[in-house]
Amino acid sequence: MDGLRITIPKVFILGGLVILTITSASLYLAARFVFFLLADYAWYEQCAAFLLLGAETFILVHSFGYFLNILRVVMRSKKLVSEPLPPELPDSYPPVAIIVSSFKEPLEVVDDTLTCFYNLTYPNKHLYFLDDTRYDLPNQDADEMARYRESIDNLCRSLEISLFRRRWHGAKAGMINDFLDYVAGRPREGFVMQHFSNKPPTIQEKYIIVFDADMNPLPDFVEPLVARMEHNERLAFIQTPQYYTNFEDNRVARASGLQQVIFYEYICEGKNLQDAMFCCGTNVILRREALEDVGGFDDTSVTEDFATSLKFHLRGWHSAYLNKVCAFGMGPEDLPGYFKQQFRWALGTLGLYRIILTEFIKDPRRLQPTKWWEYFLSGTHYFVGLVFLILVLCPALYLIGDVPSFFIKPELIFVLFAPYIVLSMSMFLWTLHKRSYQFKEIFVGLLLTPITFPVYIKASFLALLGVRGTFGITPKGGGTSLPLTALWPQLLLAFICSFAFVWGGMRLYYEREPAVALIINSFWCLYHFLILTSVLYFNFSKEKE
Repeated sequence: MDGLRITIPKVFILGGLVILTITSASLYLAARFVFFLLADYAWYEQCAAFLLLGAETFILVHSFGYFLNILRVVMRSKKLVSEPLPPELPDSYPPVAIIVSSFKEPLEVVDDTLTCFYNLTYPNKHLYFLDDTRYDLPNQDADEMARYRESIDNLCRSLEISLFRRRWHGAKAGMINDFLDYVAGRPREGFVMQHFSNKPPTIQEKYIIVFDADMNPLPDFVEPLVARMEHNERLAFIQTPQYYTNFEDNRVARASGLQQVIFYEYICEGKNLQDAMFCCGTNVILRREALEDVGGFDDTSVTEDFATSLKFHLRGWHSAYLNKVCAFGMGPEDLPGYFKQQFRWALGTLGLYRIILTEFIKDPRRLQPTKWWEYFLSGTHYFVGLVFLILVLCPALYLIGDVPSFFIKPELIFVLFAPYIVLSMSMFLWTLHKRSYQFKEIFVGLLLTPITFPVYIKASFLALLGVRGTFGITPKGGGTSLPLTALWPQLLLAFICSFAFVWGGMRLYYEREPAVALIINSFWCLYHFLILTSVLYFNFSKEKE
């Protein structure tokens, strides 16, 4: 909230603009529904119009969520002027377990992370490396795996970090749960803990801090988080943002990092004010008592962090978000790695949406309406792949097959749509400016979402079928380009858009009318063509030095 730097008069102005933006969007959507219901067209035209209306409704509803979060942050900033700042140092230093679970991560990555662990300034920390590498898999080089295992042992020994291994039977969530069982005195067969630290082992850690293997915390990461956790005994976890550092000469890493700006800079703050923040799996401190209360991390989902957050809230625990960069990490470095990451996130999140709906139907009173609203928004986000496909195809269908989908005169569409798009873009650019981001930077990050539409669509259908999927780490040390055959959905759709654009130009030249409709739909086809062809730009992720 400090990053907005809003004075009191500007609060009211900005709040009014947010309300005006939401009102204009509501009027546009209401008009679209009315004209759809009153229109008398062929059944196939009504099908196209219904799909487009659904896609627009999806976008506008999620826009409502975004602008409502901005409004909450703005109005909250006014109220916080006279309130004391939260504590940065705890009154006491309860024991904290700092853990990272790793599945055959590159040694240099592990070395950087564990060195940062060692340099944490919190005095009562206990460091644990959870080695989840499969050393028993067939078709592996036995000598190479033995050297890797010995290197991990030596690294943990040199940095005085306790090393935990177990008989493999699950991914990250299962590994952390097994670790919690072990330190709670519930070890099972195959659990092995090597204590390389000079500190005596303890089973009394009050808090657990979880990092991914490529996340490097700053030395003072722990103190402010413990201070806040000590201040609120019903706080289950505090999430902090992720910030990527491998972006200087890598297009995918830079864009994926910028893509998260909107989420971590704006949306998370709004969720925090509604006590609806969810755990993102790394750079997070969790109360051990809360984890025990919900039975540990939910290992039935590949997005165990999101699923466990819902359990926390349903059990009456609270959550928080600290918008302060406290750790640095590595983003995906090529499209294969990025697509793999996004597929896992989408499959897990959309799969959990079925649970969210079930819990809501069973007892809507278990959570406040604002929390249900935030979970519905988060749970449906990855349907954006289907939405994008519909938005691309509808203008092309009109230009090529003369299939209408708006059922409104283009002039009226402009009158209704222009206020919304002008106000929403102005709000979006203003919030970026207040956080010292340029639109051209964020636009590069936003391009990754539409070109990932085949991944999101696949995840959507599998999630609806109840497919759980398997956990997989995001590959490091990338730079691999996909063959063009692997990008056929993006390239085929780009070809359709280019053909429709040319066809629309021919119709405009020969038919003349309806000129405005032909121009608008041709514009959208050209716009979508440019977006889709950016997949070729990202496919060569390494930039020349």
